[in-house]
Amino acid sequence: MKPIKTIIILLFIAVTCFSCTSDSTSEGSDFLDLEATIKTDVEYGIEEFQTYDIYLPAHRDIDTKTLILVHGGGWTSVDKKDMNTFIELIQKDLPNLAILNMNYRLVDETSEAYPMQINDITAVVNHLNSNIDAYQISKDFGFVGVSAGAHLAMLWSYAFDDTQQTKMVGSIVGPTNFTDPAYLEDLNFNTLNQLEQLYGLDLTTEFLEKISPYHQITELAPPTILFYGGKDPLIPTSQGDQLQSKLQELGIMHEYTLYPEAGHGWEGLELLDTWSKLKVFIGANLE
Repeated sequence: MKPIKTIIILLFIAVTCFSCTSDSTSEGSDFLDLEATIKTDVEYGIEEFQTYDIYLPAHRDIDTKTLILVHGGGWTSVDKKDMNTFIELIQKDLPNLAILNMNYRLVDETSEAYPMQINDITAVVNHLNSNIDAYQISKDFGFVGVSAGAHLAMLWSYAFDDTQQTKMVGSIVGPTNFTDPAYLEDLNFNTLNQLEQLYGLDLTTEFLEKISPYHQITELAPPTILFYGGKDPLIPTSQGDQLQSKLQELGIMHEYTLYPEAGHGWEGLELLDTWSKLKVFIGANLE
C-alpha cells in the first residue's frame, strides 16, 4: 500500500487557488489571549518513531478540540512529514482546531503491525490527556487518516476508545474489512501475502476480524466520513461499501463518497470535493 502524498499536495494547491474561506483572524474576540504554539518531535515513548508534532492555535481554551493526523505508507514506511501540507490546509480553513501529527512505529523484520501501531495511538492519546492543562485544550479529538493510517484511525476509534473521546473519524482510502472476499479471493489485490508479512501469523478468520474496523464497529462509534476511488488498485470498492452499510445499520452519522474513476488518490474537481466535504464534517463535529 503506497503513500498518497500527491493527493495531499494537490489538495492544498487546489484549495489555495479556489477556496473563498475568509481570513481566520477576528477583532474583538473574547477568547483568552494565548499565542499560537508549535511543538515538534514531542516524545510519547522511548522508541525512535514515537513522536508527534502539535500545533496549538492562538486564543485556544478548554473547549479547543484536536484533530489527530495518521499518515499512510502501508504500515511499513513514510512518516508524519507526509501530512505537513494537509496541516496548512487545516490551519487556513479550520483555524480554531489544534492539530496533532503523529508518527508511529513501522513494521520491519523485527516487529509486527498489531498491536504495536494501535498501542502507539493509545500512547499518543494518553500523552495528550496528561498534557491537557499545559496545552490548554479540550480532551475531545477527531482523526483523519490516509490509507494504512485511516485503517489504524478507524480501528482505534471503534475498538479501543474506551472513554469515547473520539468525536469523528475520517478515512481517505482506508482498508476496513480483511475478510472481504475481494481481498481473500481476488489475486489482483494480493492482500493476504502482505498481511502475513505484516503480522507474522497464520491468518485466521478470527484474527482478520480483530484487525478489521468493519468487524469491530459498534453503535458507540463516532461520526465517520469515508472517501474511496472506484479504480483503486490497492483498496477494493467493497471496503467502503461494506462499512457504509454497517454505519447505516447501526444508525451512526456518516458520509460516504466514491469517485468512480479515481484510484488510490485523485485530483481536480474530485479533490476539491473531498476537502469541501471533509472540512464541513470536521467543523460540524469538532469546532
